[in-house]
Amino acid sequence: MAHVPNDDRTAFGEYLRRRRAAITPPERPGRARTPARRVPGLRRQEVAEIAGISVEYYTRLEQGRAPRPSREVIAALARALELSGAERDHVFRLAGEPPPGPRSPGAAIRPGLLRMLRDLDDSMPVTVHDGRLDLLALNAASADLLRPLATAGPYRRNIAYQVFTATALPDLLGDEGADQLTRVAAAELRTALGRYPDDHYLRSLHTELTATSATFRDRWERGEVAAWRSAVKRIRHPDRGWLNFGIEMLHDPERDHWVMLYTPRDPA
Repeated sequence: MAHVPNDDRTAFGEYLRRRRAAITPPERPGRARTPARRVPGLRRQEVAEIAGISVEYYTRLEQGRAPRPSREVIAALARALELSGAERDHVFRLAGEPPPGPRSPGAAIRPGLLRMLRDLDDSMPVTVHDGRLDLLALNAASADLLRPLATAGPYRRNIAYQVFTATALPDLLGDEGADQLTRVAAAELRTALGRYPDDHYLRSLHTELTATSATFRDRWERGEVAAWRSAVKRIRHPDRGWLNFGIEMLHDPERDHWVMLYTPRDPA
């Protein structure tokens, strides 16, 4: 994994000191209360014990005198210092390392995002899916627009599964649009498997599509990886006929959630 250029070990040590001072020392059942502390927060020895490293090494890290710590040590310090996801990512970058990706997408959508979906019911379709391509939420406008993609089965919420099993896909997008979307769906699934290589759900989905869809097998053999974040699509509304949309993808990296906005455009 490539390092993030950062040779300022002083900034890393300073951040450790500030976070250590901000933690309330835990009460230890069965032990006498410790004397009043001269400084707030945890002691260096306490952080080192929780992180599983020597106090001498931790002291050198705070003083900016230690070599670059390993990713395992950075992760242990993040846990010991009770860092949030954003704070953990920050301390990785200070140490010259890229932050770790999530082990799995978040299960819950931010409440503010759900309110936004409802607020846009009458103006634009919006969907939210996670890094495994499972549809987590959609507003009324998108549910109305994307009715032809509805499928059944254990993977019915998965966008890639919908694309390769919905018989109405050409009616929704036209032949050219349907062909393009199947390529994108296979590429997105390859990206998801690359990010979560041990995910049983994704592996099972890949096995299912390989066994049941010749179109999927053809698209998968192309070896494409998804990279698009903007698009213009022509979609046939079940009641209103052909409509044009500008599509933008927004990412919440902490949860690995993707927000897809369908902005109505004038007819071409």
